[in-house]
Amino acid sequence: MSLFVHYLSLPYLIEGIWFTVMVTALGLAGGLILGVVLAAMQLSRFWLLAAFARGYTVIFRGTPLILQMVFAYDALPQIGLKLSAIGAAGLALAANEAPFIAEMLRAGVLGVDRGQVLAGQALGMTPALLMRRIIAPQAIRTMIPAFGNETVSALKNSSLASVISVQELTLRSTQLASSTFDFFSIFFASGLIYLVLTTLVSVIQLFVERALDLDRATPQARLAIFLPWRRADLSTKPELAEQAAPTAPAEDPPDVVAPPRAASRADRAKHAAMVERNNVAVEVRELRKKYGEQSVLDGLGLTVRVGEVVALMGPSGSGKSTLLRCINHLENWDSGTVRVGGRRLGLREDGRPLSPREIANERASVGVGMVFQQFNLFSHLTARENVAGPLRWVHGMTRVDADRRARELLERVGLSHRADALPRHLSGGQQQRVAIARALAPNPSVLLLDEPTSALDPELVNEVLEVIRRLAVDDGLTMIISTHQIRFADEVADRVAFLSGGRILEEGPAHEVLTNPRNPVTARFLSLMEADKMPERTA
Repeated sequence: MSLFVHYLSLPYLIEGIWFTVMVTALGLAGGLILGVVLAAMQLSRFWLLAAFARGYTVIFRGTPLILQMVFAYDALPQIGLKLSAIGAAGLALAANEAPFIAEMLRAGVLGVDRGQVLAGQALGMTPALLMRRIIAPQAIRTMIPAFGNETVSALKNSSLASVISVQELTLRSTQLASSTFDFFSIFFASGLIYLVLTTLVSVIQLFVERALDLDRATPQARLAIFLPWRRADLSTKPELAEQAAPTAPAEDPPDVVAPPRAASRADRAKHAAMVERNNVAVEVRELRKKYGEQSVLDGLGLTVRVGEVVALMGPSGSGKSTLLRCINHLENWDSGTVRVGGRRLGLREDGRPLSPREIANERASVGVGMVFQQFNLFSHLTARENVAGPLRWVHGMTRVDADRRARELLERVGLSHRADALPRHLSGGQQQRVAIARALAPNPSVLLLDEPTSALDPELVNEVLEVIRRLAVDDGLTMIISTHQIRFADEVADRVAFLSGGRILEEGPAHEVLTNPRNPVTARFLSLMEADKMPERTA
């Protein structure tokens, strides 16, 4: 036993630990840098870059690390690249780890919900901003366990550096055992040292996972607040908190939304007459869009005036969602024009198509907000951060102003008491109301709502519809709503457009179309939907 303890503290072996850690650190650092490059190449739109990265991955994952180390140490000098033993071992380990790390990174990026990416695009985020603020924070948290496992693997694989005479722990243990013939004690001590090193890696991994846990009760203690995608917690910044002047009440208000004022038929008629004199907010002409051979929009035309609420109705697959996505340029179209506020979307002044970054800037400046079926909230951000974050990142608002605006809007939709809750801790109706607040935050000129209640349980539908009613009736916001809620469309919409086969078959005043449709396809659809009427509003 005393001999075993002697070997554990022997300077000769301890020096070997240093070489082992050096090779591992070089391998992981280089592998991470090269892995990021490989992952970016594989996710690139350019097939040549993706093919090169895939070829590299096949080669370096398919050949033994020991051969790669020998090549780096013995073959590279033949072309004038002479490396030290540690440098060659670190380079070989980095080249070997890179494809594994690249696949981890790629899996993390692809694992982020596509809906959140669409929401970021709709808010005007550029591809780089989306990666930094939305995709990377979520991908990193999911990759921590896999990266911890890869670190342990790299630490053990560093022992192969002994083949090129790196005096790391395994080689020194072998040399010491050859001179003392005490193989058991020396290799047992060496194995214990490796176990200590790998256990340390596991402890660090657990610490990082805990630090990045968004569900911890004390967010100010999380490591995440120091990361670039996290906004400052004003509760820990008294000087900012004083400027922000939060409007949240001292006591939690009930989770209800006050009903809107009623709008009589006479009021609706006056409003419709007034809207007819307003400027055009959205103009769609001869819009055509195909997915492969399937025509989704077939020469569709639609005009929406400032302050008008238009309800899009029709069977699934009729083109309602595609039309909304084209108006916000989340989809490219084959032909036709889309104008918002008189501005033609999708083309530069010289007539050439916009780049992805230019499209993002167009979305941010044209003033179109969008609410999705599945809410598409950013899952790593609280309700307040979901609203305030895009204001800072896209529109350049200060932290204090963005926070104040977020609090005002959350109070408006009845959720000021849930401002610091993560989306997964909110009900479906609450999540959709946060999504509405986020869409309203930059004061859009037009609000698009794509089946805003279709993903909700029946008992949660009314709380979302009440918010939309208030926006339409009280605020006079220009809205285009895709919906199957017949009674809601009758109460809120100025006009109904019925779509089928990518065309508008019938359009006109909402009450007239819904109660006395002229087209037989419209009449048949409405009769089938009568069995699925909107639940009665609560008083």
